[in-house]
Amino acid sequence: MNAPAAPNSKAELLSRTVEHVDIAAYDARPVIDAMRKMSFTSRDTARAADILTMAIEDPACSVWLTLAGSTSAGGCMHVYRDMLKYGMADVVVATGASIIDMDFFEALGFRHYQAQGGVDDRDLRALYIDRIYDTYIDEEELQACDAAIKEIADGLEPRPYSSREFIQEIGRWLAAGNAKKPGSLVQTAFEEGCPIFCPAFTDSSAGFGLVKHQVERLKVREPYVTIDSVADFRELTDVKIAAGTTGLFMVGGGVPKNFAQDTVVCAEILGIEAEMHKYAVQITVADVRDGACSSSTLKEACSWGKVDVTWEQMVFAEATTVVPLIGSDAYHRGAWRGRDKRRWARLFAKG
Repeated sequence: MNAPAAPNSKAELLSRTVEHVDIAAYDARPVIDAMRKMSFTSRDTARAADILTMAIEDPACSVWLTLAGSTSAGGCMHVYRDMLKYGMADVVVATGASIIDMDFFEALGFRHYQAQGGVDDRDLRALYIDRIYDTYIDEEELQACDAAIKEIADGLEPRPYSSREFIQEIGRWLAAGNAKKPGSLVQTAFEEGCPIFCPAFTDSSAGFGLVKHQVERLKVREPYVTIDSVADFRELTDVKIAAGTTGLFMVGGGVPKNFAQDTVVCAEILGIEAEMHKYAVQITVADVRDGACSSSTLKEACSWGKVDVTWEQMVFAEATTVVPLIGSDAYHRGAWRGRDKRRWARLFAKG
């Protein structure tokens, strides 16, 4: 019996959209409570959920969310948005792709799609379909995202911007009526006063848009927008100094994780004593045997003076399997109710 033919038209391939999980729609507390009595990754996940709740409950603690990898495209986008919306996180440090290619991309009305098996990647290329593991993106729509970034840059004063400052302008642009999908992470962060930092911002669709912006300005010998990565580091360190006690909820690792952790060391170099991050959870599938773990393990980070080890937990799991559980658990335990939203964007308000 012959196997069914693989779909071969673009419309067929982009027919099943990724639907984002809603942490308020189900109560994961009974699952987390049961996992707490288990072993292996289940018990680690329950302890991670407990640490996140402790950080939210601590009135002195500012919670930071760091994002690396493609979990936003894979269905967790609204988990992160709702952590800001409900006051469970105050700062986001992320890859440029998480913020632009995934979240801003959907704010423009575009979608991510569930991939279908048996399709040759060469055929995908011919159809202008990009693949992230088992998820598709329409390359033509992604180029529209590049163009939107250029449009935003073209409308700004030509000078250096931190990624935090530029992303705030993206949020402002969306909130001004340009969003096709309301309630994106970028727009919610703007409205809630939550700064978003992307220390490798141009490694994303934003990079293409900004390059085109600069090339066109150079042709006519006009000044242009640039991204100041040193300002990113200085500004996030300012947040750490102002926050005092902090907790990290880290999805993946890499630059966002290390960037957030390094603020403690940066403050020290500036002659200011800052607390090590008091609470820390990392969800990752990275290995430690290459001398790292997509940046150091949390215990190792203690040796650098970055993370305290009293309330830390590594969870070695694919993040889309545990983030919805931990997020729902924190939401339904309700420690966020009555919690003061930090609105750290006010630190950088002019005037």
